[in-house]
Amino acid sequence: MLSYTVYSEAGGVGKTSLTANLAVAHARAGLKPLVVPLDPQDGDLSRLLGVDTNRADSSADNLVRHMVNSPRGPFEELIRTAEGVDIVPEHNMLSDLSDHLAREQSKAEDLGDAYNIYAQLQRVLREGDVGDHYDVLLCDPPATESDHLYNAIYATRNLVIPVEPSWKGQASVEGLADLATNFADQLNIDVGVLGAIPNGVKNTSDQREMLEDIEFPTPEIIGDRTSLMEGCWKQQCSAFRYVREHRSRRRDYEIETLAQLDRIARFLEAEVGLEAPNAPEPGALEEPA
Repeated sequence: MLSYTVYSEAGGVGKTSLTANLAVAHARAGLKPLVVPLDPQDGDLSRLLGVDTNRADSSADNLVRHMVNSPRGPFEELIRTAEGVDIVPEHNMLSDLSDHLAREQSKAEDLGDAYNIYAQLQRVLREGDVGDHYDVLLCDPPATESDHLYNAIYATRNLVIPVEPSWKGQASVEGLADLATNFADQLNIDVGVLGAIPNGVKNTSDQREMLEDIEFPTPEIIGDRTSLMEGCWKQQCSAFRYVREHRSRRRDYEIETLAQLDRIARFLEAEVGLEAPNAPEPGALEEPA
């Protein structure tokens, strides 16, 4: 199983858009992905893929309830599907995740039991037999150090880093390497970086210099696609669906961006020896049956 968390300490680098589009790229190659977005803010992956209908419903079952052992139904009933991708939708209770976990930890300690607040997402996924039902697990935590991030890393053990093409973005990459190392040491787990994805690159001399300094594999460098990604948010869909259904004229550079997303997905699958059974030609809009 391929599992990874898409994360950058810098906001606005296309983290959520990249997560959603990579999930669709895995799905259109015949793999079964599950996405667990963990961002408590609006404008999240659930909204991008149009599955956030219960976000503000306080009576609705949600992932946080499962993480604190207070579910209102089976885990599989949380899951919604869009474009061949299964998603555990975000809910407003994610804003209070740390408080809920702290209360559970306190109760456990009062009873003399051990409780790892960072291992609760992994427990929920294990008890939901996610490893048996899915080929790929993707997590999309908020762009801040938090229990959301730590639970995502603990569950996936791998990072994919969207890189902002600026010196500010470079600093965040260096910080993330330290963060991953420190977290791995603290929890006594191995955390790998599968790759960095420079995004929104305009090919300036400063950007080319910065890209040469990235210490992680960079399977593709994605150009500035602001219009394409804004269109996706407007239509609540992936870039593949947006170009296929909402562009009156297909642009070569956008088709190439879709091809890059497909190639990134194949690169990540290859990193763990996972072979997609029905991979399309990169960027092809008519997917194989």
